[in-house]
Amino acid sequence: MSDAPQNPFEALFRQTQEMTQTWLKAAAPAMSATQIEKLWPQVPPEMLEAFMGKQFNPEGLEAKTRLLLTLQGLTIQGAVAEPQVRMTVRQALSVGATPQEIAETIGLASLFGGMPAMNKAMNLAKEAIDGEGGGSASGGDD
Repeated sequence: MSDAPQNPFEALFRQTQEMTQTWLKAAAPAMSATQIEKLWPQVPPEMLEAFMGKQFNPEGLEAKTRLLLTLQGLTIQGAVAEPQVRMTVRQALSVGATPQEIAETIGLASLFGGMPAMNKAMNLAKEAIDGEGGGSASGGDD
């Protein structure tokens, strides 16, 4: 018997990985990224603020700022994660970000990710703001 402590989450983590791999193998041939995006729920603003905002860190960043930072990171990566960019824009709108703040965030990212990445992210953000591209900007209450 080993004296090393056992990680209580190791089995759960392994099971979750196996479940995810099984689901991805089954879903991948039948679903596109846009179809998967449509299935992904819009998180209510209150829940976003609770988990991404000041609930656990009252002196920290609010959910809107965290989502704008996430959008900047996705843009710098070259906006290759199209569903994630659109979902992040919709979530940011739901917690009070304005289209101007979203545009400024993406524009600033061009300093690090370049103009092509900025242009792609701007187009994806416009789709999300206009309610195109897999989901709705209104939080799913359409």
